Amino acid sequence: MRQGALNRLFYRTACLALMALALAGCGPSSSLADTDHAPPPITEYMPDAEPERGDWLRLRLPAEMPHLNPLTSSDAYADEILAWIFDPLLDRDSQTLEMRPWLASSWEISNDHLQYTFHLRPDVTFSDGHPLTAEDVKFTFDMIRSPEVDAPQLRSYFVDITAIDVLDEHTVRFTCDKPYYRHLVMIGGMYIIPRHIYGEGDFNRHPANRSPVGSGPYRLDHWKTGQELVLARNYRWWGAAFTRNRPYFDRIVYTILTEDNSAFLLLARGDLDAMALRPDVWERRAAAPRFTARFNRFAYDRPAYNYIGWNLRDPRFADRRVRRALAMLMDREAIRDGIYKGLATIVTSGFMPGTPEFNPDIKPVPYDPEAARKLLAEAGWRDSDGDGLLDRDGLPLKFEVATTNQNPLAEQILTLYKEALARVGIELVIRPLEWASLLDRVDKREFEAVLMGWQMPPDPDPYQVWHSSQAEAGSNYVGFVNEEADRLIEAARACFDRNERIRMYHRFQEILDEEQPYLFLIAPRALLAVDRRIYGIRTYPFGMDQREWFVPRALQRFGAVPN
Repeated sequence: MRQGALNRLFYRTACLALMALALAGCGPSSSLADTDHAPPPITEYMPDAEPERGDWLRLRLPAEMPHLNPLTSSDAYADEILAWIFDPLLDRDSQTLEMRPWLASSWEISNDHLQYTFHLRPDVTFSDGHPLTAEDVKFTFDMIRSPEVDAPQLRSYFVDITAIDVLDEHTVRFTCDKPYYRHLVMIGGMYIIPRHIYGEGDFNRHPANRSPVGSGPYRLDHWKTGQELVLARNYRWWGAAFTRNRPYFDRIVYTILTEDNSAFLLLARGDLDAMALRPDVWERRAAAPRFTARFNRFAYDRPAYNYIGWNLRDPRFADRRVRRALAMLMDREAIRDGIYKGLATIVTSGFMPGTPEFNPDIKPVPYDPEAARKLLAEAGWRDSDGDGLLDRDGLPLKFEVATTNQNPLAEQILTLYKEALARVGIELVIRPLEWASLLDRVDKREFEAVLMGWQMPPDPDPYQVWHSSQAEAGSNYVGFVNEEADRLIEAARACFDRNERIRMYHRFQEILDEEQPYLFLIAPRALLAVDRRIYGIRTYPFGMDQREWFVPRALQRFGAVPN
């Protein structure tokens, strides 16, 4: 699952440490459970119990991020950790999704939506005791805007900022040359980094990328590559009194476990407190009486989807008839019902079903091999030499799809697809890669097709993923270029009338349906197991907020550790 800058503020609202990624899960089942007698899934557990401080939260990290820098890290695994270590100017209310004070105690917006002034709390320090001031805010955004910093995905949200002025030690003003309906969300949601740490040396390869210093409720205690990453409570955190001492855990311990079955075994024996589950495990092993006696099971819809992205620079994928034919050869109903056990929704775009921005008039491309054959023939692909493979101009229709090797469901999806393609004369090569290697290939555009996913924020803006300006150095990895789409995206960014934006986004989705730059797949439900000793769990419109989780003192297992 790719996330990065698209979703930083969403991470303040959603499940901070349990990215129930669209393809993540657990290993194969070895025994059946009596699912008819398993307790039904829930969406909250002891939500109104009086919180108590202490104990550790033990989680799984399914893949290891390359580094931890809030500006240059661009994957969900890094964001999961960064959300505990760094603070933004503003937070987002989990229920209403409205912005609320955080590092900034108040703010003003000019009538023309071109100036944003933030007033910082005077009592905030970084975890090393150094005060956080307006100079740190300016430094953070100066680094984002610098073309020498490896932050193209993030930079796309701040292209309209023309000046950042420090008015005094605790006041900073942003001036923009054009209005953007998400300026408050994006400026307010950016993690602030300390200038006295990151202001010296090579920013992209800074030593602090392995030992970050932030102002958040936790600090990095240690990171043992391939083993574990441990966060310890930041006893200097300014927000302890402001938030009634939450988050409540003294430590958050991430065990780095790339192998799913091993992770489930650790969970089942009580060495992990919570984990996302794969649908087959949810229905079998996680439904066993011994498991449900110890763990609560949560199931809810979440704004995340997976897709196959075609590198449109490749001549094999340049014709949209070919891309539609490839979509017709993917049996998404079989994926939903067989691989996901019905616990998913077929998607048609990056706008999530059930949200106003989603266009309900667009229907999924049907599974239709015969229609796909005709489209491919129209595009000039025929088996001219009788070897069983379609070809055109001497080039066989053979390609590879890269994906992470830590997702068994990805292999299942691609195996099903490979078989369907082979029946019409197309050869698919499945290319599993380590997470960091996959990100590197995608960033360099060195792929033919890729199976990945996105997790969406409450107020989506397709600019980062679909605008043509992001094709060479941004999240438009597939190289999608469409003039009408660009005009709609640009106009929507400057529109503060949500109904009018929705109209534009509905037309934009029609363009995506016509062009098929992605083969949109599935939005899986979040399936989560959490130890029953953990209270304070609620499900909000865009996920869970683990800052509310705690363990009652009578159920706590681990003592406090000196800071």
